[in-house]
Amino acid sequence: MARMLQRLSQGLRTTCVVALMTVATYAAAQTMRGDHPDTYVVKRGDTLWDIAGRFLQRPWLWPEIWQANPQIANPHLIYPGDVISLAYLNRVTAEPGPREEAPINAIPLSEVEPFLKDLRVVDAFEHLPYVVGLEEDRLRATQGQVAYIRGLPSAAPGQRYAVVRPTVRYTHVSRDSLCCDLFHTDDLDFRGRRTIDFQQYWTNVLTPDKGQELLGYELQRVNVGTITRGEVGGIQASTLLLDETGREVRVGDRLIPVDAQPYDLQFFPHAPAHQLDYGRARVLAVADALAHGGPRDVIVLSVGAREGVDNGTVFSLWREGTNTIDRVEKGADRDPDTVFHENKVRLPDEFAGHAMVFRTYDKVSYALVMDSIKPTRVGYHLKHPDAPY
Repeated sequence: MARMLQRLSQGLRTTCVVALMTVATYAAAQTMRGDHPDTYVVKRGDTLWDIAGRFLQRPWLWPEIWQANPQIANPHLIYPGDVISLAYLNRVTAEPGPREEAPINAIPLSEVEPFLKDLRVVDAFEHLPYVVGLEEDRLRATQGQVAYIRGLPSAAPGQRYAVVRPTVRYTHVSRDSLCCDLFHTDDLDFRGRRTIDFQQYWTNVLTPDKGQELLGYELQRVNVGTITRGEVGGIQASTLLLDETGREVRVGDRLIPVDAQPYDLQFFPHAPAHQLDYGRARVLAVADALAHGGPRDVIVLSVGAREGVDNGTVFSLWREGTNTIDRVEKGADRDPDTVFHENKVRLPDEFAGHAMVFRTYDKVSYALVMDSIKPTRVGYHLKHPDAPY
């Protein structure tokens, strides 16, 4: 009797698993492009998003593709030459290729590498060691020149440090304290105070100075150096020999140890784990100091790991609908300033495109605009990729 119950239990579990796989497979098949082939051979230069977008109407359903490829042990690692099955309902099998080359990335590395290697977001930087002076009292220093460092009392010759500069402060103004969500990016000097830096990456959005929630400080790598002498013989600064031809170092720049800053581009696109409150998630900035961006432009988002965002999360981008005067009812010459908010007509949000997160911090994240039908601007809302409005 016990053996019979055990067999019945195993059969029930198997039936449930098959049913769940069938439902997921059917759902993915419903989003397939009508002209997709049954199989696809991965080519050098492909990305996961490119493949998914070529065969799926909704690329963020990428994880479901791999239910038809059980022979691929790790869906993150896909290599040129792999043959991918795309005939969901027929469960066409596929064979791995020779796998003699590196696996493909989720997005083009060339588009995002500077944001992975040269930028990072931290909660504070005041505690970091800093450049207190430069060789021959210079105003700037570069490769082959010396910088003097405070805050490294135990530094030893041979240790390597990256020289970084706080360039942007990200903040968020809560809807509870003001009439609406406002976001802010400040250009900073070495003390964290506002300045204008022509080497900035991002555009600015002006907001009040009160009621802001700090989302983080962005540090930009400007150079790398090697300690040649510590604080010895009564000298109160360590000596750092700069060895990169990058940006010039100046007094006040900070130091962090050189490490292999880990990043992984073998993730897959997927929808957010849960829907965020309207107005909480927005575009903070657009790369290269542009006012708006399009496909393959990097943007900063006002959400991060604390909101459940991770690498590969896909959002849809929306322009917030305006509140306009009904001039048919109120009169064509009515001054907008004389009409109260509650007497205006709220227009629907307008879809702009999709973006996928590739670097996640606690409160902010970097994303790449993957597709768009109109430019993406600072302040645009982030929603579920399947959001209808």
